[in-house]
Parts: sequence; C-alpha cells; structure tokens
Amino acid sequence: MKQKDIDKLTLAERVSMPTPTLFTRIRNIGLILAAVSGAVLAAPVALPAVVTTIAGYLALASSVASAVSQVAVKG
Repeated sequence: MKQKDIDKLTLAERVSMPTPTLFTRIRNIGLILAAVSGAVLAAPVALPAVVTTIAGYLALASSVASAVSQVAVKG
C-alpha cells in the first residue's frame, strides 16, 4: 500500500487492517500493564500514595501506547 493510500484511511479502516509485528507486541504489553495497574488501583488494601500515583500514570501510558499501536498499519 502506498503512503498516499495510507494517509487517506479512516480510523475504522486503520483498526481493521493488519498491524505490524512490533506494534502488535507493544499493544499486548500495554494491555498487560494496564491490567496490572488497574489491579493495583483496585486493591482492597491501603497502599502508599506513591504506589497508587505510579499505577495511575502507568495505566494512562499503557492505554495510550495500546491505542496508538492498534492503529499502526503495514505499509
């Protein structure tokens, strides 16, 4: 696929197209990290504030990495 064609894709078309291997790995790692940070945030025990702060930032960063990796398209 040419760069001109890739630039004209809609978001729905990008999500449904094949994703390069590197970005698939980044997406999967991001999903795992988001799940771990969600578990830490939802823990029923009292955790130090620094732990919950780091878990919140990790959840945000991993979610963004997963979303961006999902829309990468093989060229």
